Amino acid sequence: MKQTKIAHLLTSPELVGQQVCVKGWVRTRRGNKQVQFIALNDGSTIKNVQIVVNTERIDADTLKDITTGSCLCATGKLVESMGQGQSVEIQCESIEIYGLCPSDFPMQKKGQTFEYMRKHAHMRLRTNTFGAVMRIRHHMAMAIHTYFHEHGFYYFHTPLITASDCEGAGNMFQVTTKNLYDLKKDDQGRITYNDDFFGQQTSLTVSGQLEGELGATALGAIYTFGPTFRAENSNTPRHLAEFWMIEPEVAFLDQEGLMDLEEDFIKHCVRWALDHCNDDLEFLNKMIDNTLLERLEGVLKDSFVRLTYTQGIEILQQAIANGTKFEFPCNWGDDLASEHERFLVEEHFKKPVIMTDYPSKIKAFYMKQNAATPQGGSTGYQGVVAPEPTMQGTDVLFPQIGEIIGGSVREESYDKLLAEIERRNIPMKDMWWYLDTRKYGTCPHAGFGLGFERLILFVTGMANIRDVIPFPRTPGNCEF
Repeated sequence: MKQTKIAHLLTSPELVGQQVCVKGWVRTRRGNKQVQFIALNDGSTIKNVQIVVNTERIDADTLKDITTGSCLCATGKLVESMGQGQSVEIQCESIEIYGLCPSDFPMQKKGQTFEYMRKHAHMRLRTNTFGAVMRIRHHMAMAIHTYFHEHGFYYFHTPLITASDCEGAGNMFQVTTKNLYDLKKDDQGRITYNDDFFGQQTSLTVSGQLEGELGATALGAIYTFGPTFRAENSNTPRHLAEFWMIEPEVAFLDQEGLMDLEEDFIKHCVRWALDHCNDDLEFLNKMIDNTLLERLEGVLKDSFVRLTYTQGIEILQQAIANGTKFEFPCNWGDDLASEHERFLVEEHFKKPVIMTDYPSKIKAFYMKQNAATPQGGSTGYQGVVAPEPTMQGTDVLFPQIGEIIGGSVREESYDKLLAEIERRNIPMKDMWWYLDTRKYGTCPHAGFGLGFERLILFVTGMANIRDVIPFPRTPGNCEF
């Protein structure tokens, strides 16, 4: 008999009275000598279906070995339930066991910590919490593709193996086929790569942005959505060595238009979650964070605050003067920490913030610089005067997360971009092709990057980024 997914079964009243077949994993089994109740889940929904087993119909030897985690197929008549907790149940007529589950199944007991479950990441996916998170992760991916497709963007595939460092930080995983015990070196002791697979030093990408800009100058509006890699020894709840990024790039887009895009896009994603993930969000709101639904609804209520970095520093300095304590300094020119960003969002404005016009010294080389002032500073968004040169950055700050989007207008001038590359001593061998976009038919353009896992953190209310990706890659951990 053909399987019916439990999600469909529980939302299809026309199936009541019909014979159905369900397949899945046992959540619980209870009962007495006459009747057994099996809660079955197939991963299609947070909800289980109750299988009512009359022990006179099903062999007792078959039932006694069924434990939490066992996999089985049950067929029977779907009827309205007389008990509490479910609207329908299956009056079982036959059971086929696909796989029994021994008592050492690591996910049997309730109340396990997330740290414990990370050690069993291959099994934690079967729990209610991680099932909910992974279904939401799927729906967020669908929301992203839907938004860009409907807004005229083209899905653009950028390389995972690259010879350039987009961020300029050097924290990249090297890709090589060389024998590491017998490396060839030149007269100055530097490793040579002419005998390597690609004939040059290559690494896993930290961002597809630079290649994405090439796509935008040809197709007008593109987005990337794929894995990226950072070899940073960061053991924090907000960092992974392997994570997914969404990076749209748009030709002829200015700073105001970029902020409009950022806000509209992220509101679309939150709205999609509320529309398509109601059962899972209600479960997470109950079990993980009882302010989750309120916070998600709050994102949709009002327009995001837009202020410059200089204005943000002034607010933070005033907060310090009024007695607020921060762990890290926040003077003009400092790279804001998550605690500063969250103060602005959660305490001061109580809504998401788009911060603009960061000091050029703490931002990437490719960002467009604001107009200079006679005093050596710059005038940026809303005419705010900063003491030093600033870039047209547009970062979105969210409650619970801090920075969730990092964006900017890109410098389209060949001469200005070249000067910045030289000032930062970025090797020209890595940049010649990127500069060609400014040499041949340059255009104004802008874009942003959104860490997919940080979006999932916000939407699910989970506290650790390692718990919103199936198999986290972190320093010292590459299991599964």
